[in-house]
Amino acid sequence: QPHFVESGGALVQPGESLNVSCAASGFTLQYYAVRWFRQAPGKEREGVSCISIDGGKLTYKDFVKGRFTISRDNAKNTVYLQMNDLKPEDTAVYYCAYTYYCSDFIAITEYKGWGQGTPVTVSS
Repeated sequence: QPHFVESGGALVQPGESLNVSCAASGFTLQYYAVRWFRQAPGKEREGVSCISIDGGKLTYKDFVKGRFTISRDNAKNTVYLQMNDLKPEDTAVYYCAYTYYCSDFIAITEYKGWGQGTPVTVSS
């Protein structure tokens, strides 16, 4: 079953940085766009950032714009999310999923490859 394996989550203090990654397992990443999602306790899962197949289109939600950077390394079958200036409201489990292109109009149910996620906690 194709899925992502997320890693890199940790407990950090506000203002610190963290780099989380998701490695593709059972499929070749180079044919898909990838979106990072997050789900905070008691809240719905929400999209955070997306990277197109060739890496030429990057999208970010307003609440992470300027602080987070998405990137991909197709040779390593991995997508990264560099998170800077972390805030307590960034606390969530972070997930990757794939689709064919980056668009806010793609329903979350259309995404595939969900993994277990990696927990990020921002607290002093």
